[in-house]
Formats: sequence, structure tokens, C-alpha cells
Amino acid sequence: MREETTLALAARGEVRGPEEEQQGGGDFPGSAGGGGGCCSSERLVINISGLRFETQLRTLSLFPDTLLGDPGRRVRFFDPLRNEYFFDRNRPSFDAILYYYQSGGRLRRPVNVPLDIFLEEIRFYQLGEEALEAFREDEGCLPEGGEHQKPLPSQPFKRQVWLLFEYPESSGPARGIAIVSVLVILISIVIFCLETLPQFRPDPRSRSDGGRVSSGGPASRGSQEEDEGDHSVYKLLNPSVIVQGGVVSGPGPSNQLIPLGGPTESASFFTDPFFLVETLCIVWFTFELLVRFSACPSKPAFFRNIMNIIDLVAIFPYFITLGTELVQQQEQQPGSTGGGSSQNGQQAMSLAILRVIRLVRVFRIFKLSRHSKGLQILGKTLQASMRELGLLIFFLFIGVILFSSAVYFAEADDDDSLFSSIPDAFWWAVVTMTTVGYGDMYPMTVGGKIVGSLCAIAGVLTIALPVPVIVSNFNYFYHRETEQEEQGQYTHVTCGQPVPDLKGVGGGLGKPDFSEVAPERRPSYLSTPHRAYAEKRMLTEV
Repeated sequence: MREETTLALAARGEVRGPEEEQQGGGDFPGSAGGGGGCCSSERLVINISGLRFETQLRTLSLFPDTLLGDPGRRVRFFDPLRNEYFFDRNRPSFDAILYYYQSGGRLRRPVNVPLDIFLEEIRFYQLGEEALEAFREDEGCLPEGGEHQKPLPSQPFKRQVWLLFEYPESSGPARGIAIVSVLVILISIVIFCLETLPQFRPDPRSRSDGGRVSSGGPASRGSQEEDEGDHSVYKLLNPSVIVQGGVVSGPGPSNQLIPLGGPTESASFFTDPFFLVETLCIVWFTFELLVRFSACPSKPAFFRNIMNIIDLVAIFPYFITLGTELVQQQEQQPGSTGGGSSQNGQQAMSLAILRVIRLVRVFRIFKLSRHSKGLQILGKTLQASMRELGLLIFFLFIGVILFSSAVYFAEADDDDSLFSSIPDAFWWAVVTMTTVGYGDMYPMTVGGKIVGSLCAIAGVLTIALPVPVIVSNFNYFYHRETEQEEQGQYTHVTCGQPVPDLKGVGGGLGKPDFSEVAPERRPSYLSTPHRAYAEKRMLTEV
């Protein structure tokens, strides 16, 4: 009779959980403890797909706004026949859910539970947006909710421009702009490599040497043979100097030569096809950078972004090169003055600086990381492995100092030794510890060979120690990216329906009657809507 009464109350939605019965002073079957408050020592049983958990009510009451912490919410999952709460949910996930209550708010995903399933469990148990965002931040996930979660400008026009140039996945035109940007980057890199080919590289002597003066003799004729094929025309500053057969003779070494048609050389630089293609690429890079800067929602955050810094580094060598060429063209005008030796020294220094600046153009390849998920994963891996990389460099530094000193003293008595000093042996120690072994420097004595063997073994052990940690970090970021791509591909069905409203049914229901309620009277199972998380679709998938 007691069982039938309980079923009838459950059918009317008036059933109370064991903790509520305890608060009311009743003696509910199966409840642990008696007579005390609900937060003293009373326990309840939670059945997760057949796996039973038992915990105290005061543990769940720490978070009263959650599904398990609110008696009014969890009562609809109460099974009066077994005196327990039944949830048809993922069993491994509930260990972490229950630990969330026991630890006072620490949420950790089990290693054997996929990220998308655990996120669904968090939503089902209604742990709250704060706990969900904290968990997603710990997992390194992108903010949920799509574009409205991204920092966007307040003005509609700037917002559209920012989406076009910053988020290629936002629309078709944005993806087209990203494809054009990638093509321009590739063209710029190809031009950077092709212009160094010998058939495309101009003779540096016609640009770096202010002229060559000789006073005749075999040396002058040898110089003439070296310059055979150099068709630069020179004008003498000293009219008493005579040029015969390409050999310059005159009163002294103070005679100076300057190239005829200096502006013509500069003009040829500005008409060079490589320079023209490079100019078109820089125009696009500059336009893209300025548009993104003018439409960005935060100017300080724009300059703190490493990708924007790479964009700046990629374009400024062009403008420095252009300014240098214009200055040289101005100095080569007929009316320009200046000492020959000092001018040549300045030109040599400017050319050395210019080579270094042009080398910076190679960093333009990192612009591809904006559109390549693989490069982004590699960058995150290196950033997370800075401690291990520093440890690796420190170990190498100690080994280089130790073994270069040892091999120098081991080879000191050999007259044919290739190690003239300890700093000279640094190179040998580095290539040996990294197991490269160029063979340009090698020990000849028995002691030196023993030191070299120990150096190679120490190098293998030194490099092998931190590498697994770096590989583990890479695997973590790679699997995290793949898990984010898989989010939103699965829909989970909630469990535990509210007991149907049977107020129109008179009297109590027995067990057979309760289990045979007409289907039309039962509310349909609620299903969680399909949630698609915002993710960046890269042009280059790895």
C-alpha cells in the first residue's frame, strides 16, 4: 500500500525526494540517517546508467543553482521504486561532475572522455556558464557562441571590414581575400629566392666599387682581365690621367673614377622586374595592414598581436631599401661632392646594412601562419616548451664548454692538431653533440678520439631528455585542435522526463497502471539542440 501511494504522488508530481521527506520529519524508506537536518549526514544514491554513486546532501548543496544541488530540479529524476536518482548519462564523466561538488568547484575532464561529450554533460548538469567558461579556458578552447563572442568594432562598416580581413571563415569574400593574401605571400617568397640566382644577380663591383685606379703594369693588366665583361663606363676626375686599352695610368693613386651614368644604374634598379613584382606585393601587404589597423577594435591590442608585428617586419625592409637607392641616386648626381675614400667606405657600410635588412624579408614566410593551422600549433608548442628549450640550450652550453676544453688539451701536443684554441673547438663540440659531424675538424690523437666519443654520447643523451616533453606538448595542441573540429557533430538526448501530469486520472495507480500510461499522455523526450562551435577554418590543413 505504501508503494502504491508513493507512485500516485509521483504521478501527480507531488513526490518529494528523500532529503525533503527528512526535512518534513517523515521516515522515507532507504534514506540514511534520521531526525537530523538535510545538511548533516543524510546521503542519497545517484544511479548513472547502472553505476551507483552515494554522496551527502550537504556536498550537493554547495552549489544550489545546479541540477544536483537544487531539490526542485533533481526531483524529476527520482525513482520512487528504487529510492534513487536515475540519470541515463555518460558514466565516466560523472566522476568529474561529482568531484566538482566535492572539491568546491574544481572541474577536470577525465582523460578517457572526449571533449564534446564532457561539454554536453556540463550543460546537462547545469553547472553554470562560469564553470563552463572556466573549463573551456583551461582546455584552451575558442570562446563559444560564434562571431558575437569575438572582439568586433562597434561601427557596422568597420565590423564588416574587420571580418573580411581578420576572419577568413566568416564569409565567401573573406575567404577569397585570404586566398589572395596567401598567393601574394608565396609570390613574394619565390621572388626573394629567384633574384639571388647568378643569371639574375647584378655584378656587385659595378655598384660597390667607386672605380678602380691602376698605374699600369702586370697588376693593372690582371685587373683588366678580371674586369673583362664589365661594361661599366668610368669618368676620370683628374684630366691628366690617360686610359689606354682599359688600363688607367696617371700621376698617382689619388686619381678617382666614378661610374658614368650613375643615375642610369639606379634607373635600371627601378625598372628591374623583380623590383616591380616586389613593389606590387608590398602594396598589397601595406594596404592589408593599414585596412586592418583602421578597422581593428583595439589599437593597443593590435600592436600586441605577434602576427601584426610579423606583418610590420615583412614590409619595412622594402622601404629602407627604396630609401637607400634614392640616396645613392642623389649622391651620384654630377653636382654631388664628397671625398672618394670616405664615400666608398660609407657605401660599403650601407651595403652591409642593406644585406642584413634584406635578409629580414625571409621572415615574410611567417605571414602564412595566419592561414596555417599547422604553423599555429607549432608556435603554441614552442611557446609552451620554452622551459624545455632553455634547458636544452643550457645543457648544450655546458657540454660545449666541457668537451671543447677537453679536446683542446688532448690535442695540444700534436703539431698537426686542427684545434688552435678552445673557442676554435666550440664549432666541433656543437656539431658533434648534435650528431651532425661535418668532418671539417676532427681529433687525431687517441685522447682526442676518446673525448670525441664521449662528446657524441653526451650529445645524444642531452638532446633526448627534453625532446619527449616537446613532442608531448605538440600532441596535446594537435589533439586539442582536432577535438575542437569535432565539436558540434554529435547530439545527445537528455534523460529523466518529468512525471506526466495525470491529475485527470482518479485514485491511485498501481505498478502495472503506472508503467502502462498511454504514449500520447507522456511528454516527448527533450533533446539538446545541435550546438555548432565557432572555429577558424584554415586554408592550410595539417
